[in-house]
Amino acid sequence: MPAVTGADLLRAADEMTGVLHPQREGDWSVPAGTLTWSCWTTAAHVAHDLLAYAGQVTGLPQDGYLPYDLWVSPTASPAEVLVVVRACAGLLAAAVDAAGPDVRAWHFGPCDPAGFAAMGVAETLLHTYDITAGLGVPWLPPHGLSALVLRRLFPDAPDGDAPDVLLWMTGRGELSGRQRRTSWIWRAAVD
Repeated sequence: MPAVTGADLLRAADEMTGVLHPQREGDWSVPAGTLTWSCWTTAAHVAHDLLAYAGQVTGLPQDGYLPYDLWVSPTASPAEVLVVVRACAGLLAAAVDAAGPDVRAWHFGPCDPAGFAAMGVAETLLHTYDITAGLGVPWLPPHGLSALVLRRLFPDAPDGDAPDVLLWMTGRGELSGRQRRTSWIWRAAVD
C-alpha cells in the first residue's frame, strides 16, 4: 500500500482551490452541505486541521493535541481563506515529508506521518465536497486521492467507486445496497 505523502496533500489543496476559487464571490455564509457550519467556517476548519496535524508531526506529542489553535480573521474573504488552507497544506506536507516513517505522534493513539497526511487529504476532500454542496456546485473528490484515503483510514471500506465509497463511509452519500451511515470513525493510529 503506497503511503500518503506531502505531494498528495498538495494535490488535495490544489483540487480544493481549483473548484472553490471560481466560487469566491458566492455567498459563503450559507451552510456547507449538511453541516451546520457555513462554507467560510468549513474552509477555515480545514486550515485549522491541517496546521494542527503539522504541529503533531513536528511536536511529537504522545498523549494529546498541542494546546494551540489557528485563528483566521473573520474579515478574510473566501479567496483569502483558500490561501490560508493552501499555506497550512504546505506546512503539513513539509512536516510529513521531513519526518521519518517511524515517527509517531498522538491522534487517538500513535499515528505515523502517512496517517496525518491521509487525514489531511480526507479533511480537505470531504469538506470541499461539503462546501461545493452548500454553494450548489457539482463536484466529487478525485478517484486517486479518494482511494488513498480509503486504503489508509478505512481498511473496512466496501468495494466500489472510490469517491462514492468515501462519501458513504463518512455519512455524506448513498451506496447501493447499503444503509446510509450516521456515524463513522477513521483509523489513523498504527499499532
